[in-house]
Amino acid sequence: MDKMETPDQTFTVSIFTENTIGMLNRITIIFTRRHLNIDSITASETEVHNVHRYTIVLKTTREKIDKVVGQTDKLIDVLKVFVHTDEEVVHQEIALYKIKTTGFKSNDVEQVVRQNSAKVLTVDADFIIIEKTGHKAETQVLFEKLKPFGILEFACSGRVAVTKPMKDLSTYLKELELN
Repeated sequence: MDKMETPDQTFTVSIFTENTIGMLNRITIIFTRRHLNIDSITASETEVHNVHRYTIVLKTTREKIDKVVGQTDKLIDVLKVFVHTDEEVVHQEIALYKIKTTGFKSNDVEQVVRQNSAKVLTVDADFIIIEKTGHKAETQVLFEKLKPFGILEFACSGRVAVTKPMKDLSTYLKELELN
């Protein structure tokens, strides 16, 4: 690494937009053009009517993320973009594990579920579904522990995050209206 280069770090980008068709595509194109790989992306409604949030997680340098945020902030229908480090957000992911019911018949699976603060959502004749909420590392640990029991399916959401040091969104929107 050159002396001038800074190491990649994880950033959480929160993009608040109006709910318009093609918005996600327009946002991700900006990241693609800069050759930035998105680790996870989630979209949801916010506490403000007709405002949606895209939460994007990626590893890059501060310089690159600042450029992407600047470009994204200029898009029509984007209300505001915020970028945060891991220390500035509270975040979780949800993971679902589908395993063979035969594995559940032994007490071993039940013990693994309890030890990892997970819960059983569904028990079927052929499979059970387990839910784990936590950081990516926690969901991966449970994945590794459940492997011996026969994982049939695994799905994990992207990061859902709220920021620690931020005014609420409605305050920012009021400030935008005044300008």
